[in-house]
Amino acid sequence: MPEFRRSSLPFFVFLGMLLTAGSAAQSAFAQAGFPSAVPQAANEQAPSTAAPSPIPGAAPAPPPPPTQQHLALLGPSDLVEVNVYNVPELSTKGRVSSSGDLYLPLIDNVHVDGLTPEEAQSVIEKRLEDGGFVRNPHVVLLVTDSTSSNVSMLGEVNKPGPYGVLGERRLLDLISAAGGFTERAGGTVTITHRSDPGHAVSVKLPSDASPDNPGNVPVLAGDTIMVQRGPVFYVVGDVGRPAGFVSDTDTFTVLKALALAGGANKTASLNGSTILRKSAQGTQQIKIPLKQILRAKAEDIRMQSGDILFVPNSAGKAALDRSVQAVTQLASGVALLAIHP
Repeated sequence: MPEFRRSSLPFFVFLGMLLTAGSAAQSAFAQAGFPSAVPQAANEQAPSTAAPSPIPGAAPAPPPPPTQQHLALLGPSDLVEVNVYNVPELSTKGRVSSSGDLYLPLIDNVHVDGLTPEEAQSVIEKRLEDGGFVRNPHVVLLVTDSTSSNVSMLGEVNKPGPYGVLGERRLLDLISAAGGFTERAGGTVTITHRSDPGHAVSVKLPSDASPDNPGNVPVLAGDTIMVQRGPVFYVVGDVGRPAGFVSDTDTFTVLKALALAGGANKTASLNGSTILRKSAQGTQQIKIPLKQILRAKAEDIRMQSGDILFVPNSAGKAALDRSVQAVTQLASGVALLAIHP
């Protein structure tokens, strides 16, 4: 008994410490919990997932360079599957609307256009927790059918249409996948980014297929690539090689056109030469002094895209007056040749 009295005070102090620690541990375990679909009290504070506020006056950080993550952004018409861990009743499938929204149970529409799947997961988790629907939610978003990861190839390519972008792709890769250029392709491509549809970027086509060529620019998912039609000039009649010429530029003259066509034949009527030019009023006939131009006694004449230079022969120099349509048909039947500087 004496021993008991000597140690009684420390014993009860020790017992009180044990009871206090056990109560705290039980409270911490209860607060940890697991995902639950039971609504929480409105005054419970959800852990903040927002990024830290920028330092006042600090310059904004430059945007990161294009990476594979940036090539996998959600967009309209994407079909996605959303799973909430341990809450199967909230798992759903849906398609992103034309406005970029995804409808989900309890939290209504969530704007996901332009987000990566990981960013969309974070947004959905925050909405579920802030609304008091799920405690500490874990969301997994899978893209089962992506249309926003495509690049649209339009214009003067042999196989226009959508093409998937996996990893880093460049302009020449996509042009090659589209079957290359048509005979009417010019030297300029315009690229419109989905994030900035109001501003198309004009790119000069590289003169070679080297991957390091500055014109072989990166292509992002959602881009629209338009291969522009080049200016076309026709030379028909009594010339060496009647043909149409697709140029990289519109600086095309009568002398250049005639030289590319092999020059006028000896039987040609040079002073009977004419340019046919389409206008809003119809087809115009522009007489040109070709003999004087060749002798440098008259100024060379600049042609416009779609012009037809007709050089008749001496015996049939009046043929143009009888049938402009016949000359136009001659131009439509000649081969097109690409002319590069």
